[in-house]
Amino acid sequence: MISQGVDIATRCEACGGVLILNTGQSISDGRLWWGTEGACQACALAWCELDSDDATPERIRQALLAEHGPARLRLTEPEASAVPVLRALREVHGLSLAQARTMADDLRTTGLVGTFVEMELVAARLRHHSVEATVETSSG
Repeated sequence: MISQGVDIATRCEACGGVLILNTGQSISDGRLWWGTEGACQACALAWCELDSDDATPERIRQALLAEHGPARLRLTEPEASAVPVLRALREVHGLSLAQARTMADDLRTTGLVGTFVEMELVAARLRHHSVEATVETSSG
């Protein structure tokens, strides 16, 4: 399983103590999952939120990007056939053909940018359709 997370310390709204949020994204069974767990260090406040919606809440995405930096997805062979690239992008993002063409153009030129987990999900779908791709991070 591919995952990435971040711990954030904030103030507990219930008691004013330190609330630790563990938030992140993962890929399981070919789907993008996101979640947040919160636990106060001073009181009994705790919860867990987990979902596999198509869109990760922006607060989670921004926390991951701030902590780990963006990842860039690039085609290993930019001249790869358009059909499997379009198919993979449409499957992952539920795009129209026109939207997928625009995204494919970006992928072929500058690459796609997002969280590490988001880019790995697209890369896996491209590989499933025999299109080689790499995910680059600022740390690697």
